[in-house]
Amino acid sequence: MPEENRIVILTGAGLSAESGLATFRDKGGIWAKYDYREVATPDGFAHNPALVHEFYNLRRRDHARAKPNAAHLALARLEREHGGRVIIITQNVDALHEVAGTKNLIHMHGELLKARCERCKAQHLWTGDLTTETACPACGKRNSMRPDIVWFGEMPYHMEQIADELASAGLFISIGTSGNVYPAAGFVREAKAKGARTLELNLEPSAGVTEFDEAIHGPATVIVPAFVDRLLEKAYPSLRTATTSTCGVKTN
Repeated sequence: MPEENRIVILTGAGLSAESGLATFRDKGGIWAKYDYREVATPDGFAHNPALVHEFYNLRRRDHARAKPNAAHLALARLEREHGGRVIIITQNVDALHEVAGTKNLIHMHGELLKARCERCKAQHLWTGDLTTETACPACGKRNSMRPDIVWFGEMPYHMEQIADELASAGLFISIGTSGNVYPAAGFVREAKAKGARTLELNLEPSAGVTEFDEAIHGPATVIVPAFVDRLLEKAYPSLRTATTSTCGVKTN
């Protein structure tokens, strides 16, 4: 059963775009420059591991220059100051939520700053480069390390926990997502089916915008802090009231 003060937030690449990290599916995004089949699939890694390592090494270097933006900081504040439970499920592999101070976080697509060994399955924090010659710190094997990223064709992490969180959400918020990537794109339906109120915060309407009770569109660094302010000030309607039009909210 949904709980009034339980908020579940899904975040995507649009949240980190204003921190300087490229999105994937937007015009000029990462998949406009790379063939995902070559750098983000198990087959691509098996065929050319050096290319895959180069791709993620560049992304780690970009990440090292990025800082949390106002939206990340606002969500960390919501977690600290909200009277109930707030949990973030992120499709992002960056660590900007953590740097901003978020504690209750699920990385469903893995983490850029981690690597894992395909031989012994050990996971390691990793901020430097990886190559085929990198030895696993646990078992010492070479040509066995890979980014701890969920690639196309692989099962996202923590799906059972995510299902439990969605089932008990009183409010489900999707921020900075395209609405094209499953299973995350289906989370709004799961939460809604269990009785949650649903809200999209996005730069533009997502592919699944009609699934939400309400939507607010604009830059994440503007609309997310403003929404968090209203929620913490109790200026947002009760999570269990009927959907109504509120200031700055487009009601579907």
